[in-house]
Amino acid sequence: MSLTTENIKIISFDVKDIRFPTSLEAHGSDAMHTDPDYSCAYVTIKLKTGLEGHGLTFTCGRGTEIVVAACKSLSDLIVGQVVSDIYKDFGGFWRSLTSESQLRWVGPEKGVIHLATAAIINALWDLWGKLLNKPVWQLLADLEPEQLVSTIDFRYLSNVITKEEAVELLRRGRVGKEERMNQLLALGYPAYTTQAGWLGYSDETIYDLANKYMEQGFNAFKVKVGKNLFQDIKRLELIRNTIGWDRILMVDANQIWEVQEAIDWMKQLSHFKILWIEEPTSPDDVLGHAEIAKALKPLGIGVATGEMCCNRVLFKQFLQANALEYCQIDSARIGGVNEILSVYLMCKKLGVKVCPHAGGVGLCEMVQHLQMWDYVALSGTMDGRFIEYVDQQHDQFVNPTIVENACYMAPRTPGYSTTLKPEAISAYENIP
Repeated sequence: MSLTTENIKIISFDVKDIRFPTSLEAHGSDAMHTDPDYSCAYVTIKLKTGLEGHGLTFTCGRGTEIVVAACKSLSDLIVGQVVSDIYKDFGGFWRSLTSESQLRWVGPEKGVIHLATAAIINALWDLWGKLLNKPVWQLLADLEPEQLVSTIDFRYLSNVITKEEAVELLRRGRVGKEERMNQLLALGYPAYTTQAGWLGYSDETIYDLANKYMEQGFNAFKVKVGKNLFQDIKRLELIRNTIGWDRILMVDANQIWEVQEAIDWMKQLSHFKILWIEEPTSPDDVLGHAEIAKALKPLGIGVATGEMCCNRVLFKQFLQANALEYCQIDSARIGGVNEILSVYLMCKKLGVKVCPHAGGVGLCEMVQHLQMWDYVALSGTMDGRFIEYVDQQHDQFVNPTIVENACYMAPRTPGYSTTLKPEAISAYENIP
């Protein structure tokens, strides 16, 4: 079918509240989120041709209906648009969503309205990949540096990175690009797993799952901590006795501690040879994270955070303050692909490793594209980098994540891997 202006016009916008009852078996449980039901606000954008783009933002059950309402509030800015016009000035379009004069008040660029923005933006990238018949990681890698930079809103970032600097970083990233792409297609991208370490799991479950994932080739594991120091010590003894001391171990407190409490607690756990402590305190406390990072550095423990970081400006401040060693972008927490690209570029300039947060509904499916683009076209390295892997809800997607020998295999199908199966929607849609 000919892609005339009229038939690539957006004719409809739909959003659904999808919830999976993961709390029944304590999947996803941590110190802060004791009973999450993995859920998402699921957006469908449809062209006159019938082609659809799908995007989502991850939630934990109750409250998903609020994100759905926010998506609906933004829908009038989407329907009737010609998608080629959006992609010609994607950065400008992104700003039009986040700067709508009345809706911006309920952000700005944070919270529920920004989660909704991410779902919409992710759907538009899925649609772009399908229009060009490319997976999104390859679409990103194939964009000219100037074109990729044009998708980003650099407002508030110029004291750390400019458009011109970003273009130069991307030009340098072209060196060896084809070789890296071939390696990625052959071997995939390394993963670590959190699936064996949920806080609500029994010791027996942790032991069984750790052995299961070692058999699958995993050499890096993350365990939830933070509710009870004695129990944390026992759990880490169990996991270290199971996986040994040569494998990598990380821990995650999910925001539960005060700053000094985090430092004191981690000193008690430091002998377990821990690579990083994730989200040790409030996700908004830049200076608190910096204090923790400084105190734990002599112990060889890095600080990781970002899954709850609300926008590129807060990421900028974390990076400026040396408050994190591992930057954990989330595919739906900030405003979708466009804004995430700016964080990758800042991390590249300032020499910080990106290790994406994943695990919730569709997060593994999306972040694999972002990290693969970074390897192929920006950072050029996998050294010290992983993608989080949690074995949840992949079977609900038309093109699920494929992990072999503890590596994400590069998606080959067009789009952002975000299309849910019709039967998943019908079975798990929450209808008030």
